[in-house]
Amino acid sequence: MKLFLDTGDVEAIQRAQDTGLLDGVTTNPSHLAKVGKPVNSILETICRICPGPISAEVMAEDAPGMISEARNLADIAANIAIKLPLTVEGLKAVPALEKDGIKCNVTMIFSATQAFLAMKAGASFVSIVLSRLDAIANESEILVADAALTRDNFGFASEIIAGSLKTQNHVLHCLRAGIDIATVPPDLFFQMYKHNLTDAGLAQFKTDWAAFQGKL
Repeated sequence: MKLFLDTGDVEAIQRAQDTGLLDGVTTNPSHLAKVGKPVNSILETICRICPGPISAEVMAEDAPGMISEARNLADIAANIAIKLPLTVEGLKAVPALEKDGIKCNVTMIFSATQAFLAMKAGASFVSIVLSRLDAIANESEILVADAALTRDNFGFASEIIAGSLKTQNHVLHCLRAGIDIATVPPDLFFQMYKHNLTDAGLAQFKTDWAAFQGKL
């Protein structure tokens, strides 16, 4: 499973890239607004840091407007992927952009049938959203499993992105289901390195080694 970072924080992206385990980045208007700099400038910097797919979202609401905005964003760098909403107009834009070699990431998907439509439209990436479902007492792991099953049953080429992951349990659901990509916030990315037993074991090794060295 690939790991993407879900943020507009350039410093966090650089830290994750330095680990050698980062495969891409997803952004959204809310993330970029927090940075407080021109959007194109932020995206250019992110694309230089991480060579993997960098998702940038369009804000137009009709297909022609989305296509025009998407082409402008795609000019920023070769690794830009375009985030489009799961709407009738959004899915109309997908084939035109994909035909031109612009990868599309259809987002705000909350059901397996929506995921199916995005796959059928030919999107390179299909982003299902987990934490918002959990917030209204819908079990996001069911959507994870159903989206993966839909992809496998019909041989769709789309990669499934599990987005808005907030916990390591979310990551586990994705690993078990065979999801292609998990996109996580910086805190969760680095949290996955941590375990109390790892810390305790390393501390014990350090103590034992120091005691051994003292006897030499």
